[in-house]
Amino acid sequence: MPTNRSGRYVSQPTGYRAFIPAPLPPSPSVEIVGELQQLLSEANLGICRLDSSILTLPDPDRFVFMFVRAEAVFSSQIEGAQSSLQDVLEAEAKIRSSTRPKDVVEVVNYVNAMNFGLNSLDHLPISVRLIRQVHERLLRGVRGSRLTPGDIRTSQNWIGPSNCLLNEAAFVPPPPGEVMEHLDALELFLHAPTHLPLLVKIALAHAQFETIHPFLDGNGRIGRLLITFLLFEQGVLSKPVLYLSRYLKKYRTDYYDALQQVRDKGAWENWIRFFLQSVIAVSAEATISVRSILALRESDRALIAVGLGRGAANAHRVHDYLFQHPLVSVNEIKKLLGVTYSAANTVVARLEETGIIIEYTGRTRNRRFIYLKYMKLFE
Repeated sequence: MPTNRSGRYVSQPTGYRAFIPAPLPPSPSVEIVGELQQLLSEANLGICRLDSSILTLPDPDRFVFMFVRAEAVFSSQIEGAQSSLQDVLEAEAKIRSSTRPKDVVEVVNYVNAMNFGLNSLDHLPISVRLIRQVHERLLRGVRGSRLTPGDIRTSQNWIGPSNCLLNEAAFVPPPPGEVMEHLDALELFLHAPTHLPLLVKIALAHAQFETIHPFLDGNGRIGRLLITFLLFEQGVLSKPVLYLSRYLKKYRTDYYDALQQVRDKGAWENWIRFFLQSVIAVSAEATISVRSILALRESDRALIAVGLGRGAANAHRVHDYLFQHPLVSVNEIKKLLGVTYSAANTVVARLEETGIIIEYTGRTRNRRFIYLKYMKLFE
């Protein structure tokens, strides 16, 4: 196959063809005109609206907690995970369950990897070094952990149907001996001055990372984390609340097709169009979610003020706690408030009476309560 703007397929000694990506930016340059220019303007406006809305929340960091976990669930589901948001929260709370999907540990790892990466940006730029550290945390102790977490691959990998052979693959990334060369070039691109709009640069970087496919497992999840890290590092958002995985899961076939068309046809503009459409859709959804969170908070605070009288102060403390811990027990509330079990149980009972929380285990002992109205905003 002839060379195109994104690279070329090269026959390997054992007979298969691997794709060798051209360095970024593409040549000839991407054309941000017409429809793409309009989409870029809409995407930037959507992000500005989202950033403005998140800052209307009291203590925005408290609410980032759930955005991060929702992204972890959707990104992992793209790769076949079955765990739900409630599964993840229960696992983090160390609530035992015989029916919880085993892959919940992978999603919890995703949360930990994302938080590690975001916190590391304070002192470490996005780099191959950081990506490897994030990858090690993503695969630590889970499916794929035998595939050298944190290490750049030293063998050939490929993309295709389950159990397909190398010669039957839909796509074969560059040979292992060339991977570091391409990753180094990508890192240079990320930090080099450019006339490209930032969202276009991020779109190019994500596609290039997925094409290099530098690890034996976890490339899709790391590539989507890279989008988040770049948005946050570059100050596009003051809080990390724009996550594309819900959209990418919904349009998974279009997502994969757009990436493959870059490799086969050099169709960078088509991929950028898809990427910008995802940013527009997700920023609009996230803005609505933020407004819904604020409305829910205010309406529930009003219920507490009216319904709990002198007990409202402790109930407000519990209510604020629920935004980071939507699944709670009476013992947790006892510890939070520093009161007796009986007093904590009274607060919980009053919150249940107002409809703010719901007991969901059906048990009389070791009961658990869920802030279901809040959870539903992220499902």
